[in-house]
This record gives sequence, structure tokens and C-alpha cells, in this order.
Amino acid sequence: MKIHPLITSSEELAELCERLARSDFMCVDTEFMRENTYYPLLCLIQIGNEEEAAAIDPLAPNLDLTPLLDLMCENEDVLKIFHAGGQDVEIIYNLTGKTPHPIFDTQIAMMAISQSEQIGYANLVESWLGKVIDKGARFTDWSRRPLTERQIEYAIGDVTYLAKIFPKILKKLVKTGRGAWLNAEMEKLADPANYANDSDLAWHRIRAPGRNPQVLGRLKALAGWRETEAQDKDIPRGRIIRDETLADIASHPPKSQADLAKVRGLSQAWKENDIGKRLMRVLRDAEPLPDDEMPTKAKRGAPLGKEGALVADLLKLLLKIRSREIDVASRLLTKSDELEALAAGVRKLPMLEGWRYEVFGKDALELVEGKLAFAVEKGRLKMTHIDDVANGGAVVHAVEDEPDDDPEYGPEDDSEPDEQPQAEADAAE
Repeated sequence: MKIHPLITSSEELAELCERLARSDFMCVDTEFMRENTYYPLLCLIQIGNEEEAAAIDPLAPNLDLTPLLDLMCENEDVLKIFHAGGQDVEIIYNLTGKTPHPIFDTQIAMMAISQSEQIGYANLVESWLGKVIDKGARFTDWSRRPLTERQIEYAIGDVTYLAKIFPKILKKLVKTGRGAWLNAEMEKLADPANYANDSDLAWHRIRAPGRNPQVLGRLKALAGWRETEAQDKDIPRGRIIRDETLADIASHPPKSQADLAKVRGLSQAWKENDIGKRLMRVLRDAEPLPDDEMPTKAKRGAPLGKEGALVADLLKLLLKIRSREIDVASRLLTKSDELEALAAGVRKLPMLEGWRYEVFGKDALELVEGKLAFAVEKGRLKMTHIDDVANGGAVVHAVEDEPDDDPEYGPEDDSEPDEQPQAEADAAE
């Protein structure tokens, strides 16, 4: 594989993108800083395929990223490969208002062919290629220039290894026939709605303090205002006000600006500075949350109660058994809140639709309806249908007793060997 020197000119970038546009796939990764800014600061972009790879310096003077952004967002013929690519996609969306498409995330794909819930990149490389990544440059300040050769080599490795691993993962997906399972997950990752910073929806990120329309109306207004303040100053929203402080003010609004100094999480300066004045103005103008915006109640049907909680626990045991049986991450099948909803009587759930129903949901429903039971035979935990027991005790599913730790699986024997930290502090004008 050819590794290019750091690309800093528009001409070099355009030539590389022209070649990659003829590929079936390209691997993408980014290095960025977001500790002190609202929007992540893009510091490096790595792209490559099986033949060549390069790091691109977006901070280089007069570098035109248009060919690269067009390749990622406009070219439907080239599959874009990421690993845990949510934040990478967010950065591209911030630059273009669009997301890369079509897209493939190897972390999500690993959930369909192993029990790895969120396998890290270093573990992915070690599992599939038998190589240990040097993590020395992992916490580097990518905004500082010049970058060292070691930093560039470390960064490019994120796509060169991925270019070798992706065909192996694809081969196993084809072999297991589970590629179709991932279509909806990949489309969800590429949905632009996931990355839009709509200030009117910012309050959804905060744990709502009850269902009082007046309180929620204040929370919505305050969260939208904080989002605008953070964007204008380009600082993390937590630097303006922390979530818990915002929720407390919405629940117990101060009567005057002077009372802001008594609010836990705010400094004394808030009682007289301009940002405090703006906050009080938002509180005064806040309207109760309309009925059509009120959050829906948890989909749990009737209260679980003690018996319902026991049923939910049995469903979780069934989920653990099934994920081990078919070697798939349990999170890809369903989540705990869905299991609790099923135990409480809810029947309109993702696990009861499509492939999830066939793989897991059908048995989960039968367990709740008393048609499936657990048994221990010769030290082995088994699942059996009640009708089978009545007809002679035939066992439908069985698993060996295994340790609780989820292993991170690599390729089969026939394969080739080989987070957003965010600073939180009081705001002052």
C-alpha cells in the first residue's frame, strides 16, 4: 500500500479524490478537538483504500476540501467505511449539511457477527490482524503544528488497517447471511437529522424534571437559549450552564437576577452580568409547553410490579442465552427497556418486527405468554417449549454455561491471520 506524505495542497487532494472515486470503497477517519469549542475543530482527515492512503491537513492555508466532501456526500458508487463513525459523520455534516452515503460502520457490523457490543478500534485490529497499535499518540493535541511523523503514521494507521479488515468482515457477513440486518442501522447512522443542532429540540437532551407544562416550557426555553449562547461563543454548552443547573432553574425559577447568585452551579457574577440578564429575560418570556410537545409516558403498559420485574429478568436471561447461541451482540437484538415493556404488556416493539422477531422476539413473546420455559439438565441451561415437554421433553435450545465476560471475536479459522470529553465550568461574561 502506498502511503502519501501529508496532503496540504488542493491539487494533491483533488488528484487523490479522483483516484478514490474509482474504488468500491474508501476508509475514513478524522482527528479533532472539541474540549474547548461548541463545534468540533477538525484537525486531520485520513482516507484510503487497499492501494493507497493519506492524511489531509484541513488547517493548511487555502486548502480546498470540496473534492473530498463531494466524494463523501455526493458519490453514491463508493462505500464509505468508518469505525465508530458517529462523531466523524457529525463533522462532515457540520461542514456540508449532508452526511456521507452510502456508509458502513465496522463497530456496528461486529455486533452482527460477534457478541462485541462496542469493540474499540485497537481491539478490532488485534482481533482480525493480530497487530497491536501503538497508542502513544492517542491523546495528542491534533491542532498543533507541525505534526510529527509519528503522529501522522499513527493517524493513517486508522484507515490502512481498516482497509484490510473491512473485506474480512464483509466476507463473514456474507457467510452468515446477516448483512441485511445492518441496513437499517447504517441508514440511521447516515440520517442527517441525528446531527442537526436544532435549538428548539435541545431540551430533549436534558433529563426532564417531571411532566409539568410550565416547568417543561421553561426548560425548553432555557435549553434553546443556552444552545444559542454556546454557538455564538463557540464553547461547550456545559461552559454556559450544566444540565442539572438548567433543570433546577426550570423547576425553581429565581424571582430576580440577584437570586441567581444563590443557584448552585452559578457564580456570584450572574447576579449582575449581561448573561444573567439574558437568562432572566428568557424565563420571563417562557410559555408552557404545548400539549403536542409533551413527552410521552414510558411505554411500559401497566406498572411492572414485582411479578412483572421477574418476567423482565427472565427475558434478559433469554436474551443472554440467544445472543450466545447465535454469536451476536445482545444490544443489536433489543434493549432492557424494550424487555420491560414486553413484560408489562406492550406489543408494538422493534423486537417483534422483521428479522428481530424471527431471531429473538418470537421466543421472547412465547416466554411471556407461558409457552417457553427454562430447565437445567446435567448442568446445562436449556430453553424448551411447554408443548415439547408435554410430548416427551424435547429440548429446543441449549447453551453451555459460559463466563459473564463478553469475548471479542475475530475471524474464523479460515480467515487470513495476520467518547466527547467536555469541560464543565461556571460561565462568566
